[in-house]
Amino acid sequence: MSTARRKEYLAALGLESWVVRAPGGAAPDDAMGLTTRVAPVAGRHATEPTDANREAGYDWTQLRERVAACTRCGLSATRTQTVFGVGNLEAQWLVVGEAPGAEEDRQGEPFVGRAGQLLNSMLRAIGLAREQVYIANVLKCRPPQNRDPLASETNSCLPFLERQIALLKPKIMLVVGRIAAQNLLRTDSSLGRLRQQVHAYGEARVPLVVTYHPAYLLRTPADKRKAWQDLKFAREVAARG
Repeated sequence: MSTARRKEYLAALGLESWVVRAPGGAAPDDAMGLTTRVAPVAGRHATEPTDANREAGYDWTQLRERVAACTRCGLSATRTQTVFGVGNLEAQWLVVGEAPGAEEDRQGEPFVGRAGQLLNSMLRAIGLAREQVYIANVLKCRPPQNRDPLASETNSCLPFLERQIALLKPKIMLVVGRIAAQNLLRTDSSLGRLRQQVHAYGEARVPLVVTYHPAYLLRTPADKRKAWQDLKFAREVAARG
């Protein structure tokens, strides 16, 4: 990616173009992620699939139909429509958020509106178009008033995401937001403690990197610089693949 184009995308993130100078004035390649720390893919971060066989054997079309007809939890009574996921079915990157919001519930697509526009800019900043990745949520239905998901709702819905992961076979998962990260990693650790590490997800031990949710960054732009570090870190992890 050209320097000018990268500056354009960083500007969309609200960040100035800058580099960290090494001793003697040399500027390291930011793609190396020299300020990040890679934690081993440790067992305590790994998760076991929830009811892994529940959706086994279903292809993309069948799985979408099952999600659309799902009544496993009370969210089916309050949703406008389910939000299955969108993107390249051969993508190497899987982006996972928490749950649909009001606009997603209306349109049936994850990460639309202002948060979706910021996510697109975040992806472009590391050389990815939205059409190159696959985007999904832990929950396929919107919780009323965008409240936090209940454990029963998450447990009912996770098998759908797990089947999506099995079908996609991503090289890396980028998980945005505390709630999505805590549910997928089965932890109550803060997002700050989960960032800048390589976690492992499921039996396939897919490398998983955590960062801030775009909606949070819209409310707290001061953390966009941290998110940029996370994106560079994820890019480095994916490159090792």
